[in-house]
Amino acid sequence: MNVLWVFAHPEPRSLSGALRDDGLQTLREFGHDVRESDLYAMKWNPVVDAADFGAEAGDDRLVVGATSARAHARGELSPDIVAEQEKLDLADAVIVQFPLWWYGMPAILKGWFDRVFVKGFGYGVRAEDGRTLRYGEGRLAGKRAMVVLTAGAREPAMGPRGVNGALNEVLFPLHHGTLFYAGMSVLEPVPVYGADRLPDERFAEARQLLRTRLSALETAEPIPFRTQNGGDYDEDLTLRPDRIPGATGLAIHLT
Repeated sequence: MNVLWVFAHPEPRSLSGALRDDGLQTLREFGHDVRESDLYAMKWNPVVDAADFGAEAGDDRLVVGATSARAHARGELSPDIVAEQEKLDLADAVIVQFPLWWYGMPAILKGWFDRVFVKGFGYGVRAEDGRTLRYGEGRLAGKRAMVVLTAGAREPAMGPRGVNGALNEVLFPLHHGTLFYAGMSVLEPVPVYGADRLPDERFAEARQLLRTRLSALETAEPIPFRTQNGGDYDEDLTLRPDRIPGATGLAIHLT
């Protein structure tokens, strides 16, 4: 497989950096072709502005969605965005690694998605019959994605009754609203809890967990999200009443 590893941590000598290094080595041992986007090392610019869209931006009021779509179609996106899109086009699988900060991604990684997943590439993709292709369909359909993250919280605190909320619900905006929205098949995440006080034996366990999960990157079953156009949702994109009647919450979007 061609694998893209997107890494967002400011310290390469960190626990996250050690796991990244081990993960890249593991993938190569398994025979995969690996590319990396180390966002801090690249000094990635996370801020969307008119310069992203070249000549298309002009002096008019910036409407990001429409302007980015035209710039993408005309090949006028800035070179750093195009380079990341080319990496994604080549990838069969994408590993997204980051420390969990304030219930989400570091700003540099959020900005990577903001700038790279422009309209016409990450969203706003339509079929020939006019259907919008998202939530399981789209330009990135057929690719796999897996999140690797470190969290300061202990595992029970991110469990079903933990004060921090269950991990898969915390990651729902990224898993469902970004990766799956763009068409990717999303695998269960690889979490490392209590990362700021991890003893040596726990680090060894984390390395082994990551190696095990990477060994199954091609075969693991993805999170069973419902596709938008698979018949589960009505014309208002609301789950049909005969699907788990009366239930609400994020879990209703799983089959």
